[in-house]
Formats: sequence, C-alpha cells, structure tokens
Amino acid sequence: MDVLIVGGTRFVGYLLTWRLLAGGHRVTLLHRGTGPDPFGGRVEHLLADRTTPDFARVLAGRRFDAAVDFAAYTGADARSVVETLGDGRVGHYVFISTGQVYLVRDGCPRPARETDYDGTVVPEPSDIRERAGWRYGVGKRAAEDVLAGAWAAQGFPSTRLRIPIVNGERDYERRLEEYLWRLLDGGLILLPDGGDVPMRHVYGDSVARAIAALLGDTKTFGQAFNLAQEETPTLAELLTLLADLLGAKPRLVPVPRERIEAAGIRPEDISPFSGRWMSFLDPAKAREELVFRHDPLPHYLDKIVTSFLNHPPAAPPEGYEHRAVEVELAGREPVPDLEAPKR
Repeated sequence: MDVLIVGGTRFVGYLLTWRLLAGGHRVTLLHRGTGPDPFGGRVEHLLADRTTPDFARVLAGRRFDAAVDFAAYTGADARSVVETLGDGRVGHYVFISTGQVYLVRDGCPRPARETDYDGTVVPEPSDIRERAGWRYGVGKRAAEDVLAGAWAAQGFPSTRLRIPIVNGERDYERRLEEYLWRLLDGGLILLPDGGDVPMRHVYGDSVARAIAALLGDTKTFGQAFNLAQEETPTLAELLTLLADLLGAKPRLVPVPRERIEAAGIRPEDISPFSGRWMSFLDPAKAREELVFRHDPLPHYLDKIVTSFLNHPPAAPPEGYEHRAVEVELAGREPVPDLEAPKR
C-alpha cells in the first residue's frame, strides 16, 4: 500500500510511520521540514506548508492508496484535501480529529458518543485563556463537516477518528511527564479542585495500531469513530498508580482552583489533566465495528514510566518552574493518606 502521511514526523505519526514500514508499505511524508528526520531514506519527503498553494503543487499528479492527516485544523484545510486528492486520487483518507468537537457543543454529554456530535456550538469564551481550546474544537468540527459533505456529495472516501488527550513515550507536549517529575521530587502535588473527576485518555501506540488496521476498510468510509482507553481513573487514581510504578509515595493535596490562581499560577500549567478542554469519549463503536482493542492502562503506563526512567530528559517540562510555589501552597492543606489502586 502506498500511504501519504501529512504531518507525520512526531508522536503518533512517527509511530504509525514505523508500523507501516514494518508492514512493507511505502510511506510518503508531507511536512514543513522544520523538525529532525528520524526516517532517512526509508520514506519519501514532500516539503510544503499545507495552508499554502504548495500543498496542491507538491501533490500534483500523485495518487495514494491511503492518506492519514494529522495536520488539518480548519474547514479550509479539509477543502484543500478534497480538491487536491479528489477524483480518485486517494483510495482512503483518514482525518485525525479530536474529542473537543463534542466539548464545544452545547450540552456535551459525558461520555460522548458519535451520535452526540450534532448540536449548537457554544459561543466563543470571553476568557482569552479558554479561546484556544474552543477554536481548536470549532476548527476540527468545520473540517469534519467538509469531509462529511464531500462523502455525501461525491463519495470522497474519508474516515474521521476522534481522540482525547494522547499519552505516550514521545508526547512532545510532555503532559504525563509533568506529573512524573513531581512524583519523583518527593514534594506535595496539587490536585486542582480535588482531582476526583473521571478521565479517559488514549495511548499513542494504540491509536497508531488502529489507524494502520483500518486503512482501506471501505465500511468505515463516511463515518466517525471515537478511539479511547477503557479505564476511567480520576487524576488522583492515575497519579497514585504512577507513583506505584515509580516506587514513590503519592503526596497528593486537593486544592481549590481559585486558590491556585490567587497564587499566580494557572492550574493547567502545573496539572495538564485539570483543564476544561479534556474530552471524555465512549469507544464502544470502535470496539464493536473496528474490533479496536486498547492497551490496558497499567500496561501502557508502565511502558511510559520505563522509557522515562531509562531516557531521562535533560530538563523538566514547562510549568515546573512553579514547583516551589506549588509545594508552599500545598503545605497549607491537609495531606490525605492515599494508597495505590489494586491492579
């Protein structure tokens, strides 16, 4: 199979590329060329900014059995794909969407199912810190709507995959790593607003495996699927499990969000899993129709922790500079005695 991957040099795209190469497929990467090249001569590189006419130029006259797009964020991006790869120039186009297409919907349910997509979009937040998350979800919705319309009008063969926060060894956002540094330094860890809300994330390699498995599957054309893990731990439970894997003692302290903000810290900067824009998806449709099987939570967390310990980063992630203030703030609160959850 000849596969085009748009924006596939980092994280899930990187994992997918290696999976496809191992399976004997030919891979072409379209990207801006601003990052390192981990693949060398194993793949073909097309350099272009997909938001410019260069996108159509570098793909002129090309045909692919499948394409996976990690870098389409707007309706304009999706229209460019349909115009460039329409008329039979791609056998199957897979769009990587987000669970935030549900979060921007008025009355978003938890968990969100594929049938919960339709609805009125909430107004743009007045808080400038919340606008980026809202715009991301709205932009992905616009792209999905273009693709759904193109399937209905001209049979453009697309599949939309909606994913929540992605955890993995190559997460350049370093979200889970924020907590690993704090667990290892032995200091108190803040749980904004208690950390007792259930979460459902997804493992990067599980996503890559699912994408590779569905390429060319005609029964997925025109459809959307949620990909997510089965487990729904709270933040406190997740950190306690991570502490167990690290051999550390979890010193978790629930603190009201307002108290953290009063100390001059944005809660999401020190606890990435405490923000508003964290979707909670139901993966039942993918489980039933795609036979999607996600890596068990303890299993994939163990792989992430092992990788972190074996290849420690040179410096802590952004946000760790607030650590002294966090610990001082947490020290004013009672520390509950938490034990690691049974596995």
